[in-house]
Amino acid sequence: MTNQTLRVIARIIALPNKVEELKAVLLELIEPTRQEAGVIKYELLQNQSDPTDFTFIEEWTSEQALNTHLNSPHFQVGAAKLEALVTTAPDVRRYHLLA
Repeated sequence: MTNQTLRVIARIIALPNKVEELKAVLLELIEPTRQEAGVIKYELLQNQSDPTDFTFIEEWTSEQALNTHLNSPHFQVGAAKLEALVTTAPDVRRYHLLA
């Protein structure tokens, strides 16, 4: 299992009056991230019953690939914009597939 990928679920909740602004910031992350080395999957979801609720579903080849992403210029720019748009800090969880 040394070659196991890393899965990430990142949930971000927009302030009710900032949904469209947050969506724009999050969508800007998609294409540059999908071009990064080590990304397998990078999808953004919006909750149908609660439009303030966004979730990234990610899969990375390694912890190092994820850390490179987190330090990338486009991610840093996007992360800097979040504070004024979200209710709380993003809930980011890292997982390994068991079965």
